[in-house]
Amino acid sequence: QVQLVESGGGLVQAGGSLRLSCAASGRTFSMYYAVGWFRQAPGKEREYIVSITWMGGITNYADSVKARFAISRDSAKNTVYLQMNSLKPEDTAVYYCALKRDPLRGYDSWGQGTQVTVSS
Repeated sequence: QVQLVESGGGLVQAGGSLRLSCAASGRTFSMYYAVGWFRQAPGKEREYIVSITWMGGITNYADSVKARFAISRDSAKNTVYLQMNSLKPEDTAVYYCALKRDPLRGYDSWGQGTQVTVSS
């Protein structure tokens, strides 16, 4: 069974940057169709941010983060990254990574999340 661990969250001022990491253990990302990043702010529903297909590297960004966030993957380290630039207070949330087994399924393996707080 795969385990996902997010890291890299923290407190940053508006306009700053953070890089989140999502490391997998137990199984390699290559066994899955896609890796996604989501976030959930207090009192709000979980929001999709971006995903990347592992084999083809196809990315799909939510409009709210397009041009500010970038997803990348490192096969050797079995890790996916989320580079977040030009952060805004509204980006404050717990950020989660998740796995999808195939295109027809939802995301069914989740990490514990990492807190990102952007101060104004």
